[in-house]
Amino acid sequence: MSILWVILGFILLVVGGEFLVRSSVALSFKFNISKMVIGMTVVSFATSAPELLVSLNAALSGSPAIAINNVVGSNIANIGLVLGVTAMVGPIAVDRSFYKLNWPVMMIFSMALYFFLNNDSKLSTLEGASLFIGLVIFLFVLIKNAKKDTVSEEVDDALAIVSNFKIIVWLLIGATALYFGSEWLVMGAEEIALAVGVSKGVIGLSLIAIGTSVPELAASVIAAAKQEKAISLGNLIGSNIFNIASVLGLTSMVKQIPVTEPTILTNDIFWMLGFAAILIPLIFLPKQMQITRMKGMFLVAGYGVLMFLLFTRG
Repeated sequence: MSILWVILGFILLVVGGEFLVRSSVALSFKFNISKMVIGMTVVSFATSAPELLVSLNAALSGSPAIAINNVVGSNIANIGLVLGVTAMVGPIAVDRSFYKLNWPVMMIFSMALYFFLNNDSKLSTLEGASLFIGLVIFLFVLIKNAKKDTVSEEVDDALAIVSNFKIIVWLLIGATALYFGSEWLVMGAEEIALAVGVSKGVIGLSLIAIGTSVPELAASVIAAAKQEKAISLGNLIGSNIFNIASVLGLTSMVKQIPVTEPTILTNDIFWMLGFAAILIPLIFLPKQMQITRMKGMFLVAGYGVLMFLLFTRG
């Protein structure tokens, strides 16, 4: 039965990713803003919904530490696994806004999370609120700057005349499919992992994190296959920012999150920071402003090494 849940979860996530990309491109026409911004807002929020729901549920059920494991593991998976696989589908051209605004903001939030957790081994309500306020400010700056941009990327012209009602329906279908798909995938993966005797800490950082990152994988691979590369990269960077600022921010505002797994601060969060930091040399060397298939393979290989170390320590 566990395998069936995993298969059904994957199917729903692929369907959800398709509808999210379609509605996002249509939205970029309606508001005349860049697809990178659409990817970092609408798509990122929808694909971060599984992390938010898992983390809020964990906080309310008395296991708030799962929220940290889930977000740290998911952010690692977004870059090492999702971005790596997406780049292997097709090289991703990198916009200048990536290193001028999006990447620095992701690093600031990542470093802030490490500082907050390392300071007193917990994420307090006030710290969570400051992360969420930071997200609101970032989105304001992002959208304000986007109004000055023109949409020059090639897209399906038919999406320019899609009705508002149809866009809303697509978004609802996409978000609903992603929610149930990730729920079923995580449930099936957790049952399988427990059956083979893997610890819950490892499950949170690996299988649950991968499960909640599959929406990003589905949305990004489909976007890449359709040549919507701006949405692919914007979705991943935006999702990592949303995971820290909205998922952990909102969860800690409900209930402060203690660090109960010491390896989060001594090992795992450094992997998250490392995968985020390595993006800058990757986009400049050797082929500038592009994440090639070879670079994608490098990221996936790095993620494989982490998973091996995680399960051997498990």
